[in-house]
Amino acid sequence: MTKVEIVNEVAKATGIEKIQVQAVIEAAMEAVKGSVIAGEPVYLRGFGSFIIKHRAQKAARNITKKTTLTIPAHNIPAFKPAKVFLEAVKAK
Repeated sequence: MTKVEIVNEVAKATGIEKIQVQAVIEAAMEAVKGSVIAGEPVYLRGFGSFIIKHRAQKAARNITKKTTLTIPAHNIPAFKPAKVFLEAVKAK
């Protein structure tokens, strides 16, 4: 499902104009993004959490050149689904 499809579904379900729905969805996504970038997890009850995961430094190999590279430690955004959401998906 794309962002446009989400906007259409929400507009149809609520009766609000698509332009207003799109503005709200964009603002919500920016708020989530900004919070995660600032290091604060976002918890949406019944849906899941947007969190930051820390990846440790590790060694990787380039097998064609037979060299070893060091991948530095870094953070990545991650989504952890809520238990209710996870169970609903597993039941399908």
